[in-house]
Amino acid sequence: MDFSFNEEQQAVGDLATRIFADLSTHDRLRELESEEDGERFDRKIWAELAAAGLLGIALPDEVGGAGLGFVESGLIVEAAGRSAAYVPVIETVAVAAPAVARFGTEAQRQRWLPGVVAGDTVLTTALVELGGTPGVPSVVAEPSGDGWTLSGTKACVPSGMFADAVLVPARVEPGSVAVFIVETAAAGVSRERQPVNTGQVEAVITLAGATVGPEALLGSVEDGASIIGWLVQRTTAAVALAQAGAAAAALALVAEYTKTREQFGKPIATFQAVGQRAADAYVDTEAIWLTAWQAAWRLAADLPSDKEVAVAKFWAADGGQRVVHAAVHLHGGVGVDRDYPLHRYFLMTKHFELTLGGATDQLLQLGAILAAEPV
Repeated sequence: MDFSFNEEQQAVGDLATRIFADLSTHDRLRELESEEDGERFDRKIWAELAAAGLLGIALPDEVGGAGLGFVESGLIVEAAGRSAAYVPVIETVAVAAPAVARFGTEAQRQRWLPGVVAGDTVLTTALVELGGTPGVPSVVAEPSGDGWTLSGTKACVPSGMFADAVLVPARVEPGSVAVFIVETAAAGVSRERQPVNTGQVEAVITLAGATVGPEALLGSVEDGASIIGWLVQRTTAAVALAQAGAAAAALALVAEYTKTREQFGKPIATFQAVGQRAADAYVDTEAIWLTAWQAAWRLAADLPSDKEVAVAKFWAADGGQRVVHAAVHLHGGVGVDRDYPLHRYFLMTKHFELTLGGATDQLLQLGAILAAEPV
């Protein structure tokens, strides 16, 4: 496999990197973080990404997109992770909007995707099941006339407080599942702020007998399980790509700090113990990057990716923690100063570690996959 990017992909990555580097500065992030009860959504960057054509990078031409794929959207996600930007690129650009493009009807695509491309619409997903798995949703969908009635609660919905619609997996008795596009402003839908460790705000979304029309069903009930699997795999891989960016940024801070911080008249980077710890962090960062992009490439090529996604998330969770802990230790007291940017990557890494299962969960999934393979 060749993980080098072609000319078009490199241009996408370079453009995304430049936008985030120019706009997601330390001062801008502090400004957003200082807003009491703020939504932590950088609409200026979102508008710039829309103007550059990046929000629709993986969406079809007929809705104004670029017609590219998961690798290209992954480049945007990695750049966002590297800059710690407050934008919903994982949930909207890499997952929810492409899901509507792939599984939705023409009416659904025209209803939701042009707004995503223009930067006017935010879509998200409600995949987290507290104490359960995404494939066994807690929300229940019951037929109601020619539509459906949804009941239940979804927690940890990313960007849920400002998203226009959320993709909600639901049980359809007696033994099926389906995914519904639920407008957050619809009757019977309520949202409650749910702060997470990074300081961002997710949402607890309660569906109290919310009635939706037949146009809310994404795909079919028969395809519900495979659609949920598609959403989970791409979200997990996108989280690993964001972690690859965050780890690279933390390592860059280490390199710069240890070159300029002197002790006993010489840069601490010249000390053997410092160099060894930094080298270990470099190896982990490269492993996170390589496994994340292996998973992304296979997903983009529609190849079986269960093992690769689990491996990527394992490295993002396990290796990511080693990288940011090493970064904090090598910075000394500066590493825990909230006026210094490293703290954001430390908090992001913990959030990415636990999103859709940590390292142990991934090893259990890998074990189950390997055990199921014929000898």
